[in-house]
Amino acid sequence: MTTTTIATCSYLHTCQPPTIQRLRTCQTRHRFLPRTCAPVTRRLKLVVAAAAETTRTMKAAEDGVLLKKGIAEFYDESSGVWEDIWGDHMHHGFYDPDSTVDVSGHRAAQIRMIDEALRFAGLSEDPTKRPKSVVDVGCGIGGSSRYIASKFGAKCQGITLSPVQAQRANALAAAQGLSDKASFQVADALEQPFPDGQFDLVWSMESGEHMPDKAKFVNELARVAAPGGTIIIVTWCHRDLAPTEESLQPWEKELLNKICDSFYLPAWCSTAEYVKLLQSLSLQDIKAEDWSQHVAPFWPAVIRSALTWKGLTSLLRSGWKTIKGALAMPLMIEGFKKDLIKFAIITCRKPE
Repeated sequence: MTTTTIATCSYLHTCQPPTIQRLRTCQTRHRFLPRTCAPVTRRLKLVVAAAAETTRTMKAAEDGVLLKKGIAEFYDESSGVWEDIWGDHMHHGFYDPDSTVDVSGHRAAQIRMIDEALRFAGLSEDPTKRPKSVVDVGCGIGGSSRYIASKFGAKCQGITLSPVQAQRANALAAAQGLSDKASFQVADALEQPFPDGQFDLVWSMESGEHMPDKAKFVNELARVAAPGGTIIIVTWCHRDLAPTEESLQPWEKELLNKICDSFYLPAWCSTAEYVKLLQSLSLQDIKAEDWSQHVAPFWPAVIRSALTWKGLTSLLRSGWKTIKGALAMPLMIEGFKKDLIKFAIITCRKPE
């Protein structure tokens, strides 16, 4: 029987790497062998498990590369259309509940969103509270950075996956006389090109949605924050799960998956999950709030602007990725109306 065991598994002792199928075949045969074969069987199981884990890791890495490529191309295509119609702030506006506004009012609401986020985090123009160094994670074409640089006299550095956005952001900074205060580069938010503890304000305005690894994202935000620095995350989330729930309902998952496919988003998470991640890093003064009611007029207004002659012609010139994103806008409205999608702000402070 010992001879049979060695013959069955002889490839384990050669230079030829075993395939998963061969390992499984050998493992099946071992079911009928005596207990003397147990150590080999255990090794086989470990090898099969390691091979499967390697495959999963490689698949995740490949998916991550494709996701980043899709995000970059999506914003390369769509940023010019957005700027042409809505200006240089590529995020929701902050509105009084049940308000109705015109296009100029929407642009003012986008600036108000920045001010409300700063206020919520306890930052002001008081010299003792104003930020001096800022990183804008997922900066778009730099609207938030330029506004914060002008408001506080802070030095801002923005990062984006889109070369088109970075180039345009730097051009706008130069045109507005802010090149010495605001600069932009192509970089990955999950591997930021900055040393530890550099920024006293870490700003993420609607970029967390695109992060496939939320834990790594939050870790990077905390890493680059200076001791005592403030972290502001404004992001789309799905609703918090009830204590009796293990996951979202099937129809909710289906709706979010359709949105993900159009906007190049990975899996969503809840506000509560963000808070837990921040707590795990021992960050202080953690606060979170649902601002969904304050952004309700935004998506209907975007749809109305897309249906104008200027909007339609711009969409047709931009490319399929932008058109696909535009077609998903009614899904965002549906998600908000059904209390599935939440617009959340989460802030905290790094210990000194």
